[in-house]
Amino acid sequence: MNSNTIKQQWIHFIHQLQDDICAALEACDGKAKFIEDKWERPEGGGGKTRVISNGNVFEKGGVNTSIVFGKVTNTMRKQLQIEGHEWFACGMSIVIHPLNPFVPTVHCNYRMFELYDELGNTTDRWFGGGTDLTPYYLFEEDARHFHRTYQTVCNGFDKTFYPAFKEVCDNYFVNTHRNNERRGIGGIFYDHQRPDALKSIDFWMNFSKACGYAFIDAYIPITEKRKDTPYTAENKYWQEIRRGRYTEFNLVHDRGTLFGLKTNGRTESILMSLPPTVRFDYNYQPVEGSAEADLLDACLHPRNWVH
Repeated sequence: MNSNTIKQQWIHFIHQLQDDICAALEACDGKAKFIEDKWERPEGGGGKTRVISNGNVFEKGGVNTSIVFGKVTNTMRKQLQIEGHEWFACGMSIVIHPLNPFVPTVHCNYRMFELYDELGNTTDRWFGGGTDLTPYYLFEEDARHFHRTYQTVCNGFDKTFYPAFKEVCDNYFVNTHRNNERRGIGGIFYDHQRPDALKSIDFWMNFSKACGYAFIDAYIPITEKRKDTPYTAENKYWQEIRRGRYTEFNLVHDRGTLFGLKTNGRTESILMSLPPTVRFDYNYQPVEGSAEADLLDACLHPRNWVH
């Protein structure tokens, strides 16, 4: 396959996945609909930002796609440690913040990146992505369901993937400035996966497709199970405390956020990942032995959820 054929296949997959996930989330919410905002990037490319808000289930969320390209700048070389003349990136990013504190926040991202020399030849290509869960209250059966869904997908391609990509996820979504506190209970995360003689372009495309569609199987059943659970003002308060940690990670550490801002991406789409309301209480500590403390322990000490 030539580079244009590969790009077109990937773009078609990303847009179809966006449509299918939006439909699944709308059906789960039962009220709110996604609003689409198409945008163009002056330096090259654009995207489709779809936002859902004020629903029965989802307080705020987005399912975004982008197809962006341009010249490799000195800032990119320094900040992103890449070399080349031009670059291309296409991906989908999801962040869903539920209304009910017993429904977890979820993040999902799948992308392909290419680099070209001055003659337009492809000099590098890699795939990356993952899906991770950020609950506010820990239900171990939900954690097991989420992780087992992705273990099953990974095992269909390579049985070394799930333990390896889980570990990467556990070690990536970390607020190192908070005593290595994880953002949530993880999932899978992989980056810079290059096709080779053993794992072709088709292999990585098919793996990305399987992981992308597993989002529906992994997240929607948990949401359906928890969305009508009664909650108190105290539960909502704790949700906003944890949302503060989510915000800290995205603004301080997340490579996708930093890449978007460094390449003059669309700020509204990049910061769509931030929750609608947060709290930053000074030195907030949950009551020892409480459900809140159990959740925090799971974030400080990653667990094996599939055994």
